Amino acid sequence: MAKEKLVVIKEAGLNNNCPECFNQDLKLTFFQKHTYGSFFHKITSDLSNKLVCNTCHCTIYPVSWTEDIERMFNYYKKTAIPEKKSSKPTLLFYALMLTLVAIVAAVIYLYITSTIQF
Repeated sequence: MAKEKLVVIKEAGLNNNCPECFNQDLKLTFFQKHTYGSFFHKITSDLSNKLVCNTCHCTIYPVSWTEDIERMFNYYKKTAIPEKKSSKPTLLFYALMLTLVAIVAAVIYLYITSTIQF
């Protein structure tokens, strides 16, 4: 089973008013999803975000965003540059491939040496 991890790619402090407590201390965070499996480490193109008030510690969902918050969100979304989508094999993958190649080579060698008789 692959493990998923959200990696922070951009954090920004906003001076907009919180819709819950009306303080001006918000933090906007953008995440990129990484998956770690036994054989591959994948960087996906999935982006997510979270807007939290640092005063009342509540998550502010897009339904309650004001126009000012949405405008700032769109600006920071353009500046959040994610890593390229990629897939990298792990050491276990390389070890398994090396073992399979060695087994195939050994079988071919034994087949050749047992059929050729001088």
